[in-house]
Amino acid sequence: MTQKYGLLIDNYWCTGCHSCEVSCKNEKGLPIGQFGIKMLVMGPWELQEKGKWEHTYYPLITSYCDLCADRVEAGGIPACQLHCLASAIEYGPVDELAAKMAERDRRTTLLIP
Repeated sequence: MTQKYGLLIDNYWCTGCHSCEVSCKNEKGLPIGQFGIKMLVMGPWELQEKGKWEHTYYPLITSYCDLCADRVEAGGIPACQLHCLASAIEYGPVDELAAKMAERDRRTTLLIP
């Protein structure tokens, strides 16, 4: 059985800077309106404690994402991980990423193309 790879996104640290989007578009040469990874923004919304607000960023992969197969085959890492300013993206085997996800006490997302 072939090992599956994916991306672990730590939404706690993601700042919504869009570096993952830009680096992916440049790496893949995607035209305007197409993305390999796309930043979604939820919020802001007011919490029950008046005066406190929350908003969250969620990078999601699209059908154009191949986890930068050419870069990885050459010994590199996906462009989104390389250029993530908050180091919130991690590439690796799904079973290892799932174990890391289970250990964390904050919001994480495991993305598998």
